[in-house]
Amino acid sequence: MNLAPILPELILTIGSIALMMVAAFVGRRGSALTSWASVALLLVACVSLIGPPQSAGMLFGGQLAADGFGALGKLIIYLCAAVAIVMAHSWFERDFEHGAEYPVLVLMAAVGMSVMVSATSLVTLYVGVELNSLAAYVLASYRRTDERSAEAGLKYFVLGALASGIMLYGISLLYGFTGTAQFEGVAAAFAREGTQSIGLLFGLVFLLAGLAFKISAVPFHMWTPDVYEGAPTPVTAFFASAPKVAAVLLGVRVCLDALGPAIDAWRQIMIFAALASIMLGAVAAYGQTNIKRLLAYSSINNVGFALIGLVAGGTAGASAVLFYMAIYVVMTLGAFLCVQRMRGEDGEYLESIDSLSGLAQTRPGLAAAMATFMWSLAGLPPFFGFWPKLLVFQAAVAEGFNMLAVFGILGTVIGAYYYLRIVKVMYFDAPSGPPYAKGRANVEGVLILLAALIVSPLGYALIDPIATLTNNAAGSLF
Repeated sequence: MNLAPILPELILTIGSIALMMVAAFVGRRGSALTSWASVALLLVACVSLIGPPQSAGMLFGGQLAADGFGALGKLIIYLCAAVAIVMAHSWFERDFEHGAEYPVLVLMAAVGMSVMVSATSLVTLYVGVELNSLAAYVLASYRRTDERSAEAGLKYFVLGALASGIMLYGISLLYGFTGTAQFEGVAAAFAREGTQSIGLLFGLVFLLAGLAFKISAVPFHMWTPDVYEGAPTPVTAFFASAPKVAAVLLGVRVCLDALGPAIDAWRQIMIFAALASIMLGAVAAYGQTNIKRLLAYSSINNVGFALIGLVAGGTAGASAVLFYMAIYVVMTLGAFLCVQRMRGEDGEYLESIDSLSGLAQTRPGLAAAMATFMWSLAGLPPFFGFWPKLLVFQAAVAEGFNMLAVFGILGTVIGAYYYLRIVKVMYFDAPSGPPYAKGRANVEGVLILLAALIVSPLGYALIDPIATLTNNAAGSLF
């Protein structure tokens, strides 16, 4: 059997098992070893994506697809996971809770997400989702002595179990009424019967409801603010990036591949989810006082914009979604890296928005980076975050969804307020307390600088290479 197409998954699986054994023997003393070894494994997995993993086609009797779409998704996921591990090494460095098992959990979650973006069967879809979710539940409650972290993990587990049950019920309906679990067979059944079959229609709705929970789209977003606020900052950054990318790309593959003939049915659901997510994410963030909770609503808001590209469908829509998620993770990870640098003189991490007051006077470099991420998340030109929004709006207009694009633009204007509020607090408010502890020059600082340069106006130099990647990846779906 040729295993080259699944080489990235093999590297991460074998590596995570080996590091688990290391963690069992060396304990917390091995946290640095397992962290950097995990980052190395993820980078090697990125390199291994070249070749068969992006061109081998269908694998294992149609259970997985080794194509450009999945390969690009895995590249984004692995890089996000590596950043989350680097962040955790700094976050927990003075804390007895930084165990060697943390990066192992991230690697296992990455394996699950790899399966998600390559799944072409309802069975592998569910296996991938659960592989990711089981590791995510532990990560959310990783700080066992912190009540907020324990609460976040419990909420995520209970609601995640409910969403998994809903998804599994939808999968069982689709399998029962089509007689197959493969996307190709499901699409053929919808092509024959359309949405006249109530069983197929209910299966579609329940499956998409489960996926909506994973991407925290309205009305299945309720877990997001509490989990993002309660989980450790590196875990929150991880949740806001890699799993979200995996779930969105899985949704794209499911809708365009398995549910393609039922496009009129799932488009209605996605239009509602997109508009509701954009508006709720924009309005609900207004009264927030915790920066992590605000970024949770920002992630809900941004998922809505990505779904506009999915509504457009076709190669252009899929390419716009890929482009959007690639830039979104840079903006989001950059913002969370800045949040992680918010420490008082006693080393305590600060999360309130008021603690940002006067940051431009005490830490001008950090304030400039944070402002860059806020402006880019708001989609304000000339920052690079404007371009992905423009692409999804163009894809929607090209398919005749003019009003959807108009409402999306309106949501951008509404949501810009709370991003600009952060900038106002940093640059125009007087410092509210002791100055931040001086940050050390380390890997985090380099990542912040790199992310800020990418989402700044300098990022427009990357339009052509990124567009080429996303267009080729989207084309491999069809």
